[in-house]
Amino acid sequence: MNVLIKMSATEFKLSLRNFIYVFFAFVFPPLMLLLMGSIFGNEPTDFYNGHSAVNVMTPSYMGMVIAVCGIMGLPLQLAEYRQRKVLKRFKATPLGTSMIMLPHLIVNFILCIIGIALLVVVGIIVFDLQFMGHYLLFAAALVLSIAAIFSLGFLIAAVAPNSRAASAIAYLVYFPMLFLSGATMPIQMMPSALVSVSKALPLTHSVELLNRTWIGETGDLLIPLIVLAAVTIVCILVSVRLFRWE
Repeated sequence: MNVLIKMSATEFKLSLRNFIYVFFAFVFPPLMLLLMGSIFGNEPTDFYNGHSAVNVMTPSYMGMVIAVCGIMGLPLQLAEYRQRKVLKRFKATPLGTSMIMLPHLIVNFILCIIGIALLVVVGIIVFDLQFMGHYLLFAAALVLSIAAIFSLGFLIAAVAPNSRAASAIAYLVYFPMLFLSGATMPIQMMPSALVSVSKALPLTHSVELLNRTWIGETGDLLIPLIVLAAVTIVCILVSVRLFRWE
């Protein structure tokens, strides 16, 4: 346990030194909320089926935080360690595979929760953000969303031979998902062709699940639940199969 705590603390410090990671996880989502909230306000609107813009946008922006931590943070760290032979050295120690992987998972999960908490605090203080769903359902949706996106990050780490390749793959996955999933721009504003494309992205289903469990509309969530669960299982199985230590 002491080893896990020490390794996690080290990984936490290293992650906080990554400016791009910190900016997009902690700064950019609250800035987006401040910008869009100041434009649309927090009054109920027909565009959001009687809900306020801020109450709908906040859980959507949570998807942005999850994507940053899972797609940008997690695989890039592991790929860099592989390139620098760090994973190879760890593999030769008595620590074991789980002790090597767990700190990365724990740290990125904690950073993800911190980013989401900062977003919620800004929403409450500035716009009187309100939660209208069930806490346990939303917590389950959040955990499933994180599991699905993080498993996709592990898959990127498994197939990328070095940090440069991991960065290229991460950017190619991250930015289309960010702009087509509803994490930044509402899907209702997209052309039908882009809406069809968005349905193939796991982050789209994550945003939908978070959004609906936040505002209390929990009916007919079978499709996003199945998609996110399937993505989690498939990506983990493929990652374990393809992961290389060097």
